[in-house]
Amino acid sequence: MGAEPVAARPVAADLVTTDLTVGGMTCAACVQRVEKKLGRLDGVTASVNLATGRARVSHPPHIGPGELVAVVERAGYTAALPEPPGRRREEGRTEGVRLLITALLALPVLVLSMVPAWQFRNWQWLCFVLAAPVAVWGAWPFHARAARGLRHSTATMDTLVSLGVAASFSWSAYALFLGGAGAPGMRMPFSLAPAAADGAAHLYLEAAVGVPLFVLAGRFLEARARHGTGAALRSLARLAAKEVSVRQDGHEVLVPVERLAVGQVFVVRPGERVATDGEVVEGSSAVDLSLVTGESEPVEVRPGATVVGGAVNAGGLLAVRATAVGADTRLARITRLVTEAQAGKAKAQRLADSVAGVFVPVVLALAVTALGFWLGAGADPQAAVTASVAVLVVACPCALGLATPTALLAATGRGARLGVLVRGPRALEGLRHIDTVVLDKTGTLTSGHMTVARVTVAAGGLGREAVLRLAGAVERGSEHPLGRAVAAHARRSLPGRPLPDASGFTAEPGRGVRGRVEGRLVEVLAPDGELPAALAEALTAAEAAARTPVLVRVDGRAEALIEVGDVVRPGSYRAVDRLRRLGVRPVLATGDREAPARAVAAALGIEEVHARRTPEDKARLVRDLRAQGRRVAVVGDGVNDAAALAAADLGIAMGSGTDVAIDAADVTLVRGDIEALADAVRLARRTLRTIRANLVWAFGYNAVTVPPALVGLLAPMPAAAAMSVSSLLVVGNSLRLRAWQPSPVRRRTR
Repeated sequence: MGAEPVAARPVAADLVTTDLTVGGMTCAACVQRVEKKLGRLDGVTASVNLATGRARVSHPPHIGPGELVAVVERAGYTAALPEPPGRRREEGRTEGVRLLITALLALPVLVLSMVPAWQFRNWQWLCFVLAAPVAVWGAWPFHARAARGLRHSTATMDTLVSLGVAASFSWSAYALFLGGAGAPGMRMPFSLAPAAADGAAHLYLEAAVGVPLFVLAGRFLEARARHGTGAALRSLARLAAKEVSVRQDGHEVLVPVERLAVGQVFVVRPGERVATDGEVVEGSSAVDLSLVTGESEPVEVRPGATVVGGAVNAGGLLAVRATAVGADTRLARITRLVTEAQAGKAKAQRLADSVAGVFVPVVLALAVTALGFWLGAGADPQAAVTASVAVLVVACPCALGLATPTALLAATGRGARLGVLVRGPRALEGLRHIDTVVLDKTGTLTSGHMTVARVTVAAGGLGREAVLRLAGAVERGSEHPLGRAVAAHARRSLPGRPLPDASGFTAEPGRGVRGRVEGRLVEVLAPDGELPAALAEALTAAEAAARTPVLVRVDGRAEALIEVGDVVRPGSYRAVDRLRRLGVRPVLATGDREAPARAVAAALGIEEVHARRTPEDKARLVRDLRAQGRRVAVVGDGVNDAAALAAADLGIAMGSGTDVAIDAADVTLVRGDIEALADAVRLARRTLRTIRANLVWAFGYNAVTVPPALVGLLAPMPAAAAMSVSSLLVVGNSLRLRAWQPSPVRRRTR
């Protein structure tokens, strides 16, 4: 069903895309280094996401995944094709065990170091014994990654943490064995700022255990939080059926869903998921599409209706003929779009990664400068080492690396649940800035098929139900779109009452149909001659609204006027109104005639209308609007909209539309509901506000904490705690997007 991302797939005639799982990345500097190393290969571009640990690499076909993996490994990291979820869960459990043991060893050291009243005789030696395995084994992942980076002449966050732990523990060992701190009865006060030596060298065992403890805890919580941001993809994966009951030679056979072929008929029992996209051939039921398209109400399906893979059968037994399997299903396309969206980067994150690429070397230089300055100024070596270690620990760029990807993960996942698929970060940025939206009429603002819009009955006649029953019975034998619309409306309006049979059915081309029903002569014709007052008024209104009127005569008497047309979708008025209140100007562009276009525009309050526009005309209109300085989005659903979708700043396709339109679009409204467009704009604006807040916090944290560490006013342990808290705040702020709900909007102020 395509619920798992494909490792490699074509993206252009001469390029393919490969997804890699990259291990060992801990900060934005790592991201920048991996991208730079892959980008040095001829024709290769890469986008690396710290939050997901994935690299999306576009490369020529002659460069295989093995070569890409080798490049990443030469950069000091691990790489492989995407791993199964079970392997990632196992690694998460291993890190959890490391954190637990580190905490059990570190907590006594922290308590004894920070509470002088509890410091018993020779307490410092017990702390040293407990701190040694933490500084070596607990911090081993940092040491290993730092050593790997040094072998490749690079420095990352792990370099900072490893040096900080090593310096703190080494200084404490010196103080115990050579500096007088190992004397029985020694007491050591605790303060957030470094204190001057008072005869014996101070211990910094609390920093040696606190730094790895806080960083490990922060990483563990970040991983749990990032796991939450990927809930959308996991929920999509769970929608895919594993087995399907296929009809073969009059029997039902249970087979793996991978063996299901297009054209085969499979059975969906009540409570089961539809295995793949298909057409109902037997049975009727209601299907729940809420997890696939965001539809809140179950949809009734009958023979001839289409169903989507992943939907839940909430009613009776269905037999479905498969129309798409594997990567061609709607669920697979949704999964692919969400995966691609979460692999990209916003402009703000590209800036942050560039800054982080030079940030770590600058921090190392600052730490060495602080050490040299304090020693050169004649300060106590202990104070100099403390200031240097604090700089190393506090300046970690974790928050910078997480600021944007966590917000994008949460936002794209939330959008998918609301029925809005965003292709990538650039589409989110485009949604945020659009000020004009060009709307197609047929299939976008309207239903796209002939429907009965209104029925007006003559006073003193048979009544609405009786007229519809008779007209539907005659039109049931018609193949004309108008006739099918009347018959379908009659069946929907009279549930549980089957239409009677008609005899003597005749059709007059260009005129209408007639037949006998229950002994009455029933005619459904184009209006002519004198009409009762109510029907005459309805005829005038139908012509003004560009609808097609049909007159129903029973035994020669005019009984009703039925107006048939392409009706406005429910919610279109609310959608256009919400867009206007968001500061987005609606423009109607359609290939239909002037009268129906004007009628729809008037009903929705759209002032600018362009009728009888060819696909080339629509694309030209978009270019003209952009030349006027407008940021234009186009909403469409058909092949004729594809050129305009591609020419716009942002293309938005209706999920009920054609594959060509969806492929040309940046955003897809899965439900085929244009009202979701306003939700998409608001979600984009909220997401980019969240990203900006994250980046302000990430940059501001370093700006505020590095200077006190340089001048000796911040000790290593609180520095480690502050660094971990900064990352957690960024991730927590992003996770708020998962709970975002559409709500009425206020007019935007400029």
